[in-house]
Order: sequence, then C-alpha cells, then structure tokens
Amino acid sequence: MYKFSSTDIRTWALLGQRGTLGKVLYDMIGERKNIIAMTADQGALIGFHRIQNQYPDNFINMGISEQNAIGVAAGLSNEGYIPFLAFQAAFTSLRCADQTHVAMAYMGLNIKLIGIFSGLTQGDCGPTHYALHDIALYRSFPKVTVLSPSDATQMVKVLQATSEVFSPTYIRIGGPNNLPIVYKEDFDFQIGKAITLREGKDVAIIATGSMVYNSLKAAEILSSKGISSTIMDMHTIKPLDKQAVKESLSHKLIVTVEEHSIYGGLGGAVAENLSLLKKRPPHLIIGTQGEYPHAASYSYLLEQAGLTPEKIALKIENTYKEIC
Repeated sequence: MYKFSSTDIRTWALLGQRGTLGKVLYDMIGERKNIIAMTADQGALIGFHRIQNQYPDNFINMGISEQNAIGVAAGLSNEGYIPFLAFQAAFTSLRCADQTHVAMAYMGLNIKLIGIFSGLTQGDCGPTHYALHDIALYRSFPKVTVLSPSDATQMVKVLQATSEVFSPTYIRIGGPNNLPIVYKEDFDFQIGKAITLREGKDVAIIATGSMVYNSLKAAEILSSKGISSTIMDMHTIKPLDKQAVKESLSHKLIVTVEEHSIYGGLGGAVAENLSLLKKRPPHLIIGTQGEYPHAASYSYLLEQAGLTPEKIALKIENTYKEIC
C-alpha cells in the first residue's frame, strides 16, 4: 500500500501516531470493506472524520460508552468484520477489563483494540487519564497480543500486520503530534520479533513505545561517557521475543525502559524470562514508580518520572558504575 518514502515518513511523523491511525485505516478501508473503524467519541482526535464522510458504513461512533463498544466490536468480529476500536488507553484497560476479558481473551475474537493517549500523554487531564497499567492488564490476558509501536512509521507496519492476523490485539499508542522519527526508511516488521537499532557491548537497553527514541538519545549520552549500548525496540510485548532477551546476556547490564509502571509491564515480562536463565547480568527496570503525579504538561511529567534521555542515561550510568 505504501512505499515508505521520505515524504510518507515525514507526513506520518507530523500527524503523530493518532493521526496516522486515521489515515492508514482510511486507506485500508478503501481496499478492504470488512474493516470497521470504531471509536468512543474520539474520532476527531484520530482523523476518523474522513472515514465517516467517505465510508459511513465502515465507521461507528459509540459515544462515551466504552464498555458497550467492546460488545459491539465483538458482534462485528463474530460476523467476519475486523473492528479497529480506538479510545483513551486509560479506559481501554480498567474501565473495560471485564468486557475485554470475555470478548477478547476468553472468546478469542478478532478485535483490534487501540489505546490512544497511553502513558502520561494526557497529563493535563490528571491521574484519571494516565494509562500506566494497561500493558500489565493485557499481558495477563490469554490469547491477547500486545503491541507498542515506537513511532508513526512503525504504527503503519503494526496496522498492516495486525489486519492480516486473526488474533485479539491490544495496540498501545501515545506521544505528541510531530512525533520524533525512529525509522527513517522502510524496514522489516514481524509481530513478536524485536528490532536491534544500535549495537554495543556494555549495556543492553530494551525499550518500547515512546521510550525507544529517548533510549536512542540516552545511548548517545552514555557513549560520550565511554559506555557502549545496544538498543532493542521491543515493539511486541506479548508474545515477547525471548531470543532477543537471550542475546542481551552478553552485556554487563540489561535495562528495560517504558512509559508505564515498573510493575507488570515490559520490565516484568523481561524479568520473568531472565529468571529462567542460570547466568544473567543485573536488570534495571526504568518506568514510572507507581505513584499518580499531579496534572501537568506531558514534557513536565516525563521529566518528573525520569523518562527523558538525560535522566535515563543518568540512571543507567549510576547503576553501571555500581556493578562494574
């Protein structure tokens, strides 16, 4: 569908992951009429207005009725449609836990649930809109695939790949518009296969989502201090790429970085795999510490959570010095 030209990639970056979601689904529906774009009153924020105008039969706005939206998506999936249902990640998880537990995990229906404004993205709205627990929830559900794309280009790959696979899927997206670009050209994407973006010998940094770009920048800071880092983009948190985790064992320190609670997310998934290995280096989990910070701008909250490149690098440097 796409050539992944430099123009495409710059356009997606300007749109951000939410805008790219609307654009890509619009193009996909033009080719596949069994795809349904659904939302819970968030269509204007994710570019679904074009779908509504051009393909009204392929668009459903459920209003502020998130739990009911899961039921409608389940019915559509049961009739052979592929519903892509998108609304706030804070509500895709806890508010809809029972419905997704039944329709996605137990029944195994082909629902593509997309949590927008993940992590601390909706900082101005306060703790009720933070999504710092969604990975932990959906990683615990049987049958559900969990994906967290790192930039808008990878978002395109995720949408294309998930539309071809019959599987209940949770896709976690966040970050601002004009999102930093991680992938500047076409690349191979496979669900469940991590991507190594940088090779190093001292520290293996396994990152996901918005923290992939920040980890790349942190690696540059560490390099200036004589610490060499490998960077892995673990875009698929479930099923986790166990082979990639094993390959990190040659480093002196393993670090996981995520815009999510340190409990039950990517760090927990990697730790569970490391626990089965006899010889393993120390593992540093970087994420939010479990508190609910007060409402503030996204950039301020990242700073306070220690998720900026500078603070990520400092945590890694201090831990590295302690063990070496």
